[in-house]
Amino acid sequence: MTNRYWVASFVVFSCLVGILDASAGDADPRYRACVRTCEATGCVGQRCFPHCNFSADGAIDGPWYTQEPLYLQWKQWDCQSDCRYYCMVNREKERDALGDRPAKYHGKWPFKRVYGIQEPASVAFSALNLAMHFHGWLSFFILLYYKLPLKQNKKPYYEFSTLWHIYELLSLNSWFWSAVFHSRDVDLTEKLDYSSAVALLGYSLILAILRTLNVRDEAARVMVAAPLLAFVITHILYLNFYKLDYGWNMKVCVVMGVAQLLIWAIWAGMTRHPSRRKLWVVVFGGGLAMLLEIYDFPPYYGFLDAHSLWHATTVPLTYIWWSFIRDDAEFQTTNILKKAK
Repeated sequence: MTNRYWVASFVVFSCLVGILDASAGDADPRYRACVRTCEATGCVGQRCFPHCNFSADGAIDGPWYTQEPLYLQWKQWDCQSDCRYYCMVNREKERDALGDRPAKYHGKWPFKRVYGIQEPASVAFSALNLAMHFHGWLSFFILLYYKLPLKQNKKPYYEFSTLWHIYELLSLNSWFWSAVFHSRDVDLTEKLDYSSAVALLGYSLILAILRTLNVRDEAARVMVAAPLLAFVITHILYLNFYKLDYGWNMKVCVVMGVAQLLIWAIWAGMTRHPSRRKLWVVVFGGGLAMLLEIYDFPPYYGFLDAHSLWHATTVPLTYIWWSFIRDDAEFQTTNILKKAK
């Protein structure tokens, strides 16, 4: 009862972000000179940033952004961030005038901010994925407790319902921090995004094993889950409190992602589940969507890049995935009631 392939893909490629710290754009001498000048003068061309002077002469107490209205403080743009952003904007205008292709800066394409949001398209699609997950879980909940028969203790016959509820909480948490991370990429949001994504992927792997092997005994479930949970928790602690090792994190994500992909693919090929075709759609749809990550391209008009479009493709796949989960609950419940007669 794992996550679908695109969720595995989401985590894998979330883990890949940040491997490239230095890029062609930030290695450009003209860009570097612009940033150095800005940090010294507080200006990029005719645009000046008062907080650069604040941080230099100590005119105010605490970070400059705490002097802004509360609804703007979440951005936490500092002098370096603004200098890098506007130097990048100016340099890209120069490159465009020369007919040069956009370059990456500090591992990221040159995106246009919208109300302080770094990658508005990715934020919007992450929010849509979160909403689609909630809609899918809500329909699953209504099916379990209001449409299908219940036991005398008012609990569903479907024996994997609790595990799917936990999965939903982790999914909502992961997509929430994905939206936050794409809104503002700082150390804290990066760690929260990576940690929540790894937690989701690890739990999805456990879910895949338990559902495809139809493990119902609680003791057996604990035996399967305990070592994997211990590893995932240790890995998250390692990333947060010892070293944010992008290379190691990538390897962990790839192994867990490929493992659950193979588990679901093999099970879909062997089972006679009436909704196995939906599972195949999710598996192959996720695989095709991966081409957007492989064929990386700069953002159109500063907004839509390959990664944001990949986020967009996961929205319909989420709908199909929860449809499969609902069908599975109905299928399992029907079989249990038939055997009880």
